[in-house]
Amino acid sequence: MIEHGELPLLAAEVTEVRAAHERLHAAVAGLGDDELRRDTRLPGWTVAHVLVHLARNADSIVRRLAAAAEGRVVEQYPGGAAERAAEIEAGVQRGAGEVLADLRAADDAVDRVFAAADSSSWAGTVQVGGGGTGPAAALVFRRWREVEVHHVDLGLGHSWTQWPEALVARWLPELLTALPDRADPRALVAWTIGRGPAPELPPWA
Repeated sequence: MIEHGELPLLAAEVTEVRAAHERLHAAVAGLGDDELRRDTRLPGWTVAHVLVHLARNADSIVRRLAAAAEGRVVEQYPGGAAERAAEIEAGVQRGAGEVLADLRAADDAVDRVFAAADSSSWAGTVQVGGGGTGPAAALVFRRWREVEVHHVDLGLGHSWTQWPEALVARWLPELLTALPDRADPRALVAWTIGRGPAPELPPWA
């Protein structure tokens, strides 16, 4: 159940998602085929790969939230990781105009479904990363961080230094709590007190 006091925070995050979409669209508007074939910060992925991934992730948000409103739980990506990868590879074969139009349409659909969702929808259950389940309300923050992180991954001049303070405040405590599971605890202690280098971390996903 979504508590009454949680709704204002959720509404604020919905607004942040819409703003993140708008920043992303402004950054990629006018990109041509050559620009979409450029490498990004993600090994093996071009700009087109990142944008198509974001569009398909948006589709998964809409599908899961719609199902949650009906009391159903559906897969994030029908067919699992293999079909997700196939859809991305198929999508990147299109021209820049189609890729950008697809991204905008998918993002607009997310914005609409978030704006229309009520407390009953948010209280539903959805599939989240790794095949587990969680509250539908969590989709908002998950979409927000997905867009902000991949905007940086594009390598088009947008930096992590431009992440909204609200995103950092929301996300950092969660990441810090998980650090002992991602690195040697002693190395973390040594680093935080200035007695050792930052420990290596596995890729975040």
